[in-house]
Amino acid sequence: MTRTFNAPSAYVQGRDVLDDVGTHLPFEGDRAVLIADETVMNIVADPLVASLDAEGFSVDHVTFRGSCTPAEIDRIAAHARDVDVVVGAGGGRALDTAKAVRSDVGARLVTVPTIASTDAPTSSLSVLYTEDDEFDDFRFHGVNPDLVVVDTAVVAGAPTRFLRSGMADAVATWFEADAAYRADATNVFDGRSTRTAHAIARTCYDTIREHGRGAVAAVERDAVTESVDAVVEANTLMSGLGFESGGLAAAHSVHDGLTRVEPTHHATHGEKVNVGTLTQLVLEGRETHTIHELIDFSLDVGLPVTLADVGLDAPTDDQLRTIAEATCEPFETIHNEPFEVTPAAVRDALVTVDELARKRKRRDERR
Repeated sequence: MTRTFNAPSAYVQGRDVLDDVGTHLPFEGDRAVLIADETVMNIVADPLVASLDAEGFSVDHVTFRGSCTPAEIDRIAAHARDVDVVVGAGGGRALDTAKAVRSDVGARLVTVPTIASTDAPTSSLSVLYTEDDEFDDFRFHGVNPDLVVVDTAVVAGAPTRFLRSGMADAVATWFEADAAYRADATNVFDGRSTRTAHAIARTCYDTIREHGRGAVAAVERDAVTESVDAVVEANTLMSGLGFESGGLAAAHSVHDGLTRVEPTHHATHGEKVNVGTLTQLVLEGRETHTIHELIDFSLDVGLPVTLADVGLDAPTDDQLRTIAEATCEPFETIHNEPFEVTPAAVRDALVTVDELARKRKRRDERR
């Protein structure tokens, strides 16, 4: 049995680290391309370009148009031929696009997340979407970024919703990695999980539970505290290592299913994953108090727990069927659960979670 563990070559996190990106590069070169949308470009371009220029790099800019689609990857790759390093800055979709561009042009990769909403900055894969913003496919690149740079001051200045979303993604890391470990399922690298990856996934969950409430309170005031630092590391590094080398299971498959119905498109990746995690707990037959604990934590930090919270106020039978069938597509990681999962079981778990969460919310409102 082969066990595999992969990770970025280098990870740097701290306040104002954007000013020193060039000094942390674990490679040499002289041509770089910066990929970011207009808003992010205005935040990061000046310090990034100045730091890279000081290390001898000339930097071109390409504006990211908002979604990681095959057409967008091809468009940007055409502008990035013959560069030594691709620098992707922004949220998960911008970074996933940068990873795919790097793979196409054969360059090095630096990811610069400006929000702590997903574990995309450290991972080796890209999540592709259709032009209609539905989940399309995964593109596996087989190699992680060469350098991940996380400026906590920039992350704390972003809307709090993004930090919450990343916390949901990080919480899912533990439950999915644990399910895959128990099933002896393969991870992203077609190997079995190491004990190291399993332990990182658990630490990720514990860190979010310990520091999540304090981090949300701090970021509401654009403050950087020890709790913010801890949660950013959990959302970005621990979650990235935990999900790729530990394995995925039902939570992210439910997310993929939810993207198939238009009313959920306004919800972030992590918000849909949170509903997916709760659904996974029901599928696994976890005790009700365990599900209630995660619902209560989610409510405390402002994460969705019901279908209405992600846009499905009164889901139709057709919508539930669409979600459940998409969740159980043959390529989906829900089949890493240590038991057989069917669309009927997913549908029943979704409506059960919805009812449990609605009752929990009503109980809290009466207090």
